Amino acid sequence: MNQSVFRLTLPILFGYLPLGTAFGVLFTTQLDYPGWAAPLMGILIYAGAGQILSVSLLAAGAGLVEVAIAMFVLNARHLFYGLSLLGRFRGAGWRKPYLIFGLTDETYSLLTSRPRTGSVEDEQRRDFRITACNQAYWVVGCALGALLGRNLAFDSTGIDFALVALFLVLAIEQLRGLPSGGPVWLGIGAAGLALLLLPPAHQLIGAIALVTVALLAQYRLGRAPTADASGEVR
Repeated sequence: MNQSVFRLTLPILFGYLPLGTAFGVLFTTQLDYPGWAAPLMGILIYAGAGQILSVSLLAAGAGLVEVAIAMFVLNARHLFYGLSLLGRFRGAGWRKPYLIFGLTDETYSLLTSRPRTGSVEDEQRRDFRITACNQAYWVVGCALGALLGRNLAFDSTGIDFALVALFLVLAIEQLRGLPSGGPVWLGIGAAGLALLLLPPAHQLIGAIALVTVALLAQYRLGRAPTADASGEVR
């Protein structure tokens, strides 16, 4: 494994292993499925919080259609920020489908905040390695959790806080890489409005929609035409 890629993905490793383990434990203790299905789900679906949500829904007797809809709504945020990487993935060839499939919140944060030098092909190759490493950490965590869930009894309360801690670390890294903190404060404001105005089931999508509108408005205002001294509009 490329050492620089491994160093870049270390925060993801420390977040995905315990969180994937928590999923594996929940999967094997709450559902009547074989343990190998937990890492298989991490390989084929790779949805993080969506997989944990699916365990709760399946344990409550929800159907597969209901689970699919819930996971789509939960992961709809990828539609918003994934668009910003379409240009970066252009020309990636056989790597492109996997780069799109493996795009998680944490991977997106790494791909957009890391310094980029060298040729486009080299950078796409590095993006591919980062994405693959992150999924590998998650799948290993799922397998470890399934193994522990089948063979040990322990209290896993609070282990899912690893996801919150990971998001905080990545948010700080994003803030350091921004020329100004404006987008962060817009996001905080949108989250606060969604918390006050919307029911819990719609707060995430509402906050994303609000901050997207605010950022688009900021972008349009920043590109408003101006006139120079000769009166020519620029």
